[in-house]
Amino acid sequence: MGKYRRGRINDAVCQELAIAMGNLREPKVINNFVSITRAEVAPDLKYATVYFSCIGDTDEALIGLKKCTGILRHHLATTLNLRITPELHFTKDGSIEHGAMIARKLEEIKEADEKIKQNNAEKQ
Repeated sequence: MGKYRRGRINDAVCQELAIAMGNLREPKVINNFVSITRAEVAPDLKYATVYFSCIGDTDEALIGLKKCTGILRHHLATTLNLRITPELHFTKDGSIEHGAMIARKLEEIKEADEKIKQNNAEKQ
């Protein structure tokens, strides 16, 4: 299977899971505002790692998602035309926090650079 096909499958799984999330009634998922950020399906289509982000308690959201795995997998089976419906494994996506950390670091560097320029200007 080519990498382009796997990329399309990853995008389709992510999109369908996001649609299915709107129909869930699990309070642990709803109360923590869980959203699917990306999905990576294994080359043999047996397993999929689903990355999510949430506003709220991550551990509680993960428990809620694990409870809803059967419902989500059933939704994938009915909407996607795949030979095998992958088993879903959920993982917290740290890219949003990582991006925020990089933005803070860049801001700190910018402020430090401005202070150095001010000190150099005062000396002259």
